[in-house]
Amino acid sequence: MVVLDERRPLYEIKANLFKGLAHPHRIRVLEILSSNDEASVSDMLAETGLEASHLSQHLSVLRRYGLVVSERRASVVYYRLALPQIAELLRVARVLLGEILTEQHAQLASVESLPVIPDAR
Repeated sequence: MVVLDERRPLYEIKANLFKGLAHPHRIRVLEILSSNDEASVSDMLAETGLEASHLSQHLSVLRRYGLVVSERRASVVYYRLALPQIAELLRVARVLLGEILTEQHAQLASVESLPVIPDAR
């Protein structure tokens, strides 16, 4: 887990949390874990299509930042979210992204409705 240094400002610590989230494959892994109580490495390999070594690297980053925890049962390793608030963070991000895209779509529609400007010749 990332060590919290109480001398560092909270915004720096928060930025480090977002560094742990800052990759599409890590977001995908967290989404998989958000919709399941837990998932095995083989399940996540099947769902992500990643090579085992790449998935392992992403899971290592997620563990380092305290976003996931793992448990070995016999020869199978299972992962789950470290905290339920991580799923809530992903849900809020999805809603926010939807609102941003809706606003951009509305702006694009307003540009498309402007009168045509003839070519300058």
